[in-house]
Amino acid sequence: MLETETILHDWTEEIATPLRLVENVVKPEWIDEYGHLNMAHYLTICDQANWAFWNWLNFPENSIEARGGAEYVIVENHVTYTGELAQGDAFVIETQLLAVDGKRYVLFHRVLNEAGDCCATNEVKVLGFDLNARRACVWQTRTADRLQAILEAHSDLPTPAEAGRSIQL
Repeated sequence: MLETETILHDWTEEIATPLRLVENVVKPEWIDEYGHLNMAHYLTICDQANWAFWNWLNFPENSIEARGGAEYVIVENHVTYTGELAQGDAFVIETQLLAVDGKRYVLFHRVLNEAGDCCATNEVKVLGFDLNARRACVWQTRTADRLQAILEAHSDLPTPAEAGRSIQL
């Protein structure tokens, strides 16, 4: 399993609006020949936010084994790049739940630098997945209930301008 540097949080039924589940610094191995965070590693750090969200949502079952194979897969990603991060720069990721149904959800991440400026966004569509059957599945009851609670808490947040966008000239 991929090991991430996510900051794990216990589920306490307190839902921040938006969530801040990841804080980190840009690693030297993520820097490209232009001297800034390589575009692929924006997905690396946003995937930390995906894992942090999933582990928080499913607390105390913070492992694949504890969840009995009831997991998720990301079926779609969209990234926008709006600023630069350099080696050693601190960042946080704000996460907002935009939509939920019986077996999918959409998360929106904002990567913020130390000054609070947005450097990138990442919208992801997530599908419930049974690792044992190797196919899509509905959310387990507790997961579905928590997703609904998060969606309700986030319903007053404005929809990000970048959400739902496609690539065009």
